Amino acid sequence: MTFKNIKRICLSYLALLIILYPSRIDALSSEWIAVPKSQYGEQLWDKNSIKKNQDGSIRVLSKFIPKSTTDITQDILYTMDVDCLKNSFRDVAVGAKEFDEFANKDSEWKDPNGDKLILGLIDQVCNFVS
Repeated sequence: MTFKNIKRICLSYLALLIILYPSRIDALSSEWIAVPKSQYGEQLWDKNSIKKNQDGSIRVLSKFIPKSTTDITQDILYTMDVDCLKNSFRDVAVGAKEFDEFANKDSEWKDPNGDKLILGLIDQVCNFVS
């Protein structure tokens, strides 16, 4: 056997292994939880994405699905921090195709201002954590 043949066999085995071995794309698959819908659309949050921040707030991935979607109005992906004690939130990053496409470095804590979707998300996330 020549070195060329051994190399070919090894590459064939490697290719076979890559094809047959199930790859793990995400360490934890998403488990989306819906909050009650509003006239504007639907908000979901990922139960498996919850992390506690050092300041006591909670980081969660969420997505907004508009009532009607077009090329302009698509799903919006958010990385959000939730402050359960103050009933407030901040958008840490936003994206259209993937999470954290655009970081929001100057994000400030906001009051939900009666937004049913955000209030529902805060309520569900805080109840889930406690």
